[in-house]
Amino acid sequence: MRLDKYLKVSRLIKRRTVAKDVSEQGRVWINGREAKPSSTVQVGDELTIQFGQKYVVVRVDQLSESTRKEDAALMYTLLREEARTNG
Repeated sequence: MRLDKYLKVSRLIKRRTVAKDVSEQGRVWINGREAKPSSTVQVGDELTIQFGQKYVVVRVDQLSESTRKEDAALMYTLLREEARTNG
């Protein structure tokens, strides 16, 4: 599944256009490698997403073409959140 679609369907990012923009800005990594919006996401991959000064790291548990809001969190496991500060 494409990265931008996964981020939207899993509701890690609410809109696919925003997911595409974030990926294009170099703020998403798959298994430690910078990812493009068209990068392929597979079960077991570790995604790191930069939201401002916060980094969210999740493991992909399921892939689904669509999901209900209440089931979206089942698509990944939150591994950690880190606040990055300069200095």
